[in-house]
Amino acid sequence: MNKNKNGRVYGNMTAESGKFAIVEGYKLARTNIVFTLSSGRSNCFAVTSWSKGEGKSTATTNLAISFSKMDKKVILLDADLRRPNVANLLNVNNKVGLTDHLSGLASYDDVIVKDVLPNLDVVTCGTIPPNPSELLGSEEMARFIEKIKDSYDYVIFDTPPVGVVADALLLNQYILGFVAVVRENVTTHKDIENLVQNITLAHSKVIGFIKVGCSLNDEKYTKGGKYYKYSY
Repeated sequence: MNKNKNGRVYGNMTAESGKFAIVEGYKLARTNIVFTLSSGRSNCFAVTSWSKGEGKSTATTNLAISFSKMDKKVILLDADLRRPNVANLLNVNNKVGLTDHLSGLASYDDVIVKDVLPNLDVVTCGTIPPNPSELLGSEEMARFIEKIKDSYDYVIFDTPPVGVVADALLLNQYILGFVAVVRENVTTHKDIENLVQNITLAHSKVIGFIKVGCSLNDEKYTKGGKYYKYSY
């Protein structure tokens, strides 16, 4: 059990007490993403998957925590407006979030939860809306992201699975690309092909994959401490 400086209890795999292989795996992913962002002159990326239940939100949260350990200002936005998970994963209790701001019901400052962990701010989903696609594609969203990009070193979006809804693809104009989460024995090769095709057709790109759900007892995943494998 871990606590942030505000006393909130959170559970994650990249805490200092986490399994070495998992922590190192996320560090490797972070390093590769940082290089990709720098070459693309962007500080924003999104994390998605093909279907629900593949561990996308957990991977996104752990990536955000890993980025915050670089002593950089990081913000994690829960843009999965249909099935939000970030607030629960980090035990963030905020009455308003992204949807409330986009609907004109909350100010910019009201929806940013500061210092959830050192160097990590969070914007939760907020009230689950009846029109998530319209909100993500709105002018209010564009203005919000432009302000966020200027205030943080890294902006990370948790987005819906692209095989379920197309909401995530509405963010392609703001990000360098997508990191795709795939789960051992769950995500199929066809799923991956469809995911890449959908993202490509939306004029975006997959900048890497994170494979989760691998057995720590499997030598091919534990060798070198790369449990959560990241690949180009």
